[in-house]
Amino acid sequence: MSSYAKELEIAQLAVQRAAILTKRVFHEKAKGTVSKDDKSPVTIGDFGAQALIIAALKANFPEDEIVAEEEAAQLREEANLRTTIWDLVKSTSLSNASAEAALGGPIKSEDDMLTFIDYGNSKGGAKGRIWAIDPIDGTKGFLRGGQYAVCLALMVDGDVKVGVLGCPNLPIDDAAPLTGSMESGQTDEGRGCLFSGVLGEGAVSRPLTTGALASSQKISMKAITDIAAATFCESVEAGHSSHGDQAEIAKKLGITNPSVRMDSQAKYASIARGAGDIYLRLPVKATYQEKIWDHAAGDLIVREAGGAVTDIHGKRLDFSIGRTLAENKGVVAAPTGGHAQVLAVVQEVLGIK
Repeated sequence: MSSYAKELEIAQLAVQRAAILTKRVFHEKAKGTVSKDDKSPVTIGDFGAQALIIAALKANFPEDEIVAEEEAAQLREEANLRTTIWDLVKSTSLSNASAEAALGGPIKSEDDMLTFIDYGNSKGGAKGRIWAIDPIDGTKGFLRGGQYAVCLALMVDGDVKVGVLGCPNLPIDDAAPLTGSMESGQTDEGRGCLFSGVLGEGAVSRPLTTGALASSQKISMKAITDIAAATFCESVEAGHSSHGDQAEIAKKLGITNPSVRMDSQAKYASIARGAGDIYLRLPVKATYQEKIWDHAAGDLIVREAGGAVTDIHGKRLDFSIGRTLAENKGVVAAPTGGHAQVLAVVQEVLGIK
């Protein structure tokens, strides 16, 4: 029995319930982008999914802190937006009664929904139990029917112990190859995966369902015997990762397969199950700090699937500092056996001594 068995079960069910809401938002065309201070798009699904996840965590682990992306100030001022979100939240549940009960059941009122959203204001840090949530990672991918992820991770004293990624638009088949068509129009049948990992216990995938958890299968990185045959995953947005540097790195490694661009931590999930091989996120701005909720779950799942994840300086990602990865720049994720070779070329191209 896992030492984090309850946390894993609740995290998976919470992500699964939140994913139902995100799919409803997409299909019911209730999506509308509202501005946010950092100018990245945020949707109705972001607020609703965060409320549902935090409600489940608070029902089971009331003392735990939570670091999440959204805050409810805007919803307190905008009644129409608040009502739209509440209508979705109050009518989204798991179809399995015991699974829904395990999450504490439905949120009782609109005010409770706002309170739950605002519980995500922890400053993070190196002490205690802290959950990190990204309710919809990859909002642009979400809006075009491409890749996005519902992300949840538990950190204990700054170390990630449990990671869960719900990827509603990834193929269920772990062996399905990555293709360029994954950027949009991926909302049909045969899609939807739930990935999870517990520190020291490996990583698994299972189909996303609308009720109880489906049976799982172990996932692992593909061993690289020839780095030139590898496939890169990279961000769709040039503002998130330097595409020019990535192309130069691929050339120096002899990689000729075209890079597959997709939004969100679906990239971590894809390489963890061997559908891709290498994920690079190369710094675009010297001052930018990655948010912990954008990496915590994916970092653990890749490492538990037999991969290595570091920044461009070869340091492990440090989730103990606060809400950002303040001590890290960029991400280099690859199978353990090939990581050093990839990192060396990354450092050569970026001019890191």
